[in-house]
Amino acid sequence: MQTESQVRSLPPETRGIGNTIRLTGWIAFWAQLSIGVVSVLALLFALTGREFVQQQNAGLGIGIFWAVCGIVLLLFSLYWNFRYTHIGKALENSNPALHPSKPNTTKILRLGIIVGLVGILLTLLGAGSTVFVLVAKSISQPPGVAITNPYNIIRPMDVFVVVADITGIAAHYVGTVASLWLLERVHQH
Repeated sequence: MQTESQVRSLPPETRGIGNTIRLTGWIAFWAQLSIGVVSVLALLFALTGREFVQQQNAGLGIGIFWAVCGIVLLLFSLYWNFRYTHIGKALENSNPALHPSKPNTTKILRLGIIVGLVGILLTLLGAGSTVFVLVAKSISQPPGVAITNPYNIIRPMDVFVVVADITGIAAHYVGTVASLWLLERVHQH
């Protein structure tokens, strides 16, 4: 543990950027985790609901696939945000030999941005394909109350796939914005 005199011996800019990176890493980690839990729960509801249906809609499978890919990438993004906290702690250390270099920190932040953007793309693909299936189901119904084909009904589990994809987009957005903001702060430092 550092003493107060050791912390004060650090340049204020280094201490400030270290604190900013550490705090932003924690905020992004917990925000992504909470949004990601909603996405995982929605996907689990959709998957368990599919088990009870005799004839499954093959079109929703691709949406589920992209949602799972987005969640896997979200797990990596959570790890990456946790890594930001360690970079911040290293920058707050009084020993300058333990400080990560600016190019290395910039490289780590850029990878966080790329992971977030790829995660947004994957979950957008899932949301788009799922919405396409739901729109196709809704326009295939004749007007009125008579349902001619029970497999064209939009079921709640179909909507849970959309919820999983949309919350996945939100979680990746939080991580991307945090990484972009940190990259800007590091460049200003």
